[in-house]
Amino acid sequence: MLPTPLLASHTGHPLEAGLDEAGRGCLAGPVFAAAVILPPDFNPAFLTDSKQVSARRREVLRVAICAEAVAWAVAEASPDEIAALNIAQASYLAMHRAVAALGVPAAHLLVDGNRFRPHPTIPHTCMVGGDGRFRHIAAASILAKTFRDERMSKLAQEFPAYGWQQNAGYPTAAHRAAIRAHGPTPHHRLGFRLL
Repeated sequence: MLPTPLLASHTGHPLEAGLDEAGRGCLAGPVFAAAVILPPDFNPAFLTDSKQVSARRREVLRVAICAEAVAWAVAEASPDEIAALNIAQASYLAMHRAVAALGVPAAHLLVDGNRFRPHPTIPHTCMVGGDGRFRHIAAASILAKTFRDERMSKLAQEFPAYGWQQNAGYPTAAHRAAIRAHGPTPHHRLGFRLL
């Protein structure tokens, strides 16, 4: 069954960027964020919140988004930055970095969620559930999720005991059991309750 059709934008401005993050609730790894400006007619099948899309479809959508977006960027904040700032502020930092890396200046930011640290020059609107309502936020959700999962799979090769290629650093029972057995890695978020 196809998901509900998503809206192209909130303001109607062609350079409105959608923003979303991935990895806020993880015990390990960076938090990732993406900013995406889409052409108004970009509306591929199955585009919606990344959590509602299979891994295979996310990869197909990632290729289409990267190929057809007006502009896109992915950025991150490290576990050290998360510890220093807290996870919310680190998420905003990653979003600001993604906006700064866009090849085209955004005219407005549509941010998934209910809070955001205002950008110094670009107005924003927060949208709860935006990744299931707007195409560019859904696209940002897909990019943040796929790029972060890719990073965690690479880190899993260096630290295979934690199962990051499956759990992407989220607090599964197996991940917590591995922390109990082997201790935390340099990629774990020591300010979080790991056990």
